[in-house]
Amino acid sequence: MKIACISTSIVPSKSANSIQVMKVVHALKQSGQDVRLWVPEFERSDWATIADVYGLSTGFDVIWLPFSPRFKQYDFSLKAVSEAARWDADVVYTWALQAAVFGRLCGKATVMEFHDFPMGRNGPMLFRIYKRFKGKNLTLCTTKALAEGIEERFNIHFSANQLQIAPNGTETERYSDLPQSAEARKQLGLKEGFTVGYSGHFYPGRGMELLTEIARLLPEVNFLWVGGRQEDIAPWKQALAAQSIRNVAITGFIPNSCLPLYQAAADILVMPYGKKISGSSGGEIARVINPMKMFDYLASGSPIIASEIPVFHEILTENTAIFCDPENAPDWAKAIKALQGNPEKRTQMGVRAKESAEKYTWKNRARTTLEKLKRLLE
Repeated sequence: MKIACISTSIVPSKSANSIQVMKVVHALKQSGQDVRLWVPEFERSDWATIADVYGLSTGFDVIWLPFSPRFKQYDFSLKAVSEAARWDADVVYTWALQAAVFGRLCGKATVMEFHDFPMGRNGPMLFRIYKRFKGKNLTLCTTKALAEGIEERFNIHFSANQLQIAPNGTETERYSDLPQSAEARKQLGLKEGFTVGYSGHFYPGRGMELLTEIARLLPEVNFLWVGGRQEDIAPWKQALAAQSIRNVAITGFIPNSCLPLYQAAADILVMPYGKKISGSSGGEIARVINPMKMFDYLASGSPIIASEIPVFHEILTENTAIFCDPENAPDWAKAIKALQGNPEKRTQMGVRAKESAEKYTWKNRARTTLEKLKRLLE
């Protein structure tokens, strides 16, 4: 199958949406499909750099197209779909509603992937146009909550054969031969001692205030914060210094290829999201969030402590995670100390986490998409 993937993400970049796009395309390629990816020409790169930034092993074509900012990337979407048609693609797979609409207008079977509700001034209008096309549409939603929310908001119903609840994923093979936490810390030159890890961005709602307070409450525990842009990290370094909190190590951005070792260095991994969460592209996403770190955490085989947010229960269970009030730092400190003192429970949770991760690989996700596509195209 020839699949033309079209994304408006910046490639290469450190953004979560960019990483997710590259993981999806990579899995489709690994599934034996003929895949090309079209992205806007912000900055070009060579494959070696792309593979390192995103942790990829199988190459595929990335095509950068020039665009005019004044056209809000409608021109890019039209160019990309036109090139896909000239390539004689069987399917347009996109994260951009503009490209989905153009793809259907060109008569192409279309996969449209949603991580949030249709947004912006034109998003709802474009979605209604997209839904008017019957037949060869496959809609992917990363959570059941998102699919139900879209149905409610637009007064529609997705048929079972045209909807895939498609949570994000992980690559379990990258987590198969990791060292124990103490050895991982030694390899990375990190301070020895019981360590609580966080990986991801430092956007509002990610829980950095909560993590700071937990670190203050547990001075005898080491905290490892992995990721973040320099402009987002700087205020937290200042806040830690102002409170004389010295048990937090901040790495800054780590290439995705190196991320598993850093996650392995933690005895516990945390998801301290707030009740309100800002998406990387704006908007409030607490109702529908499906963070990629959750699946990597599972694959790492570490026990997880997560905020008590309803949508997390679509993936995490009491066998793999402990849930805490995101506005109650002492609750988190208590949970951390309880796990620190119970290595047997940590081991049991880690085993269950690894078992759960096997269901949520990028390859399994792609396999389900391809099966649904083939039925639509018959």
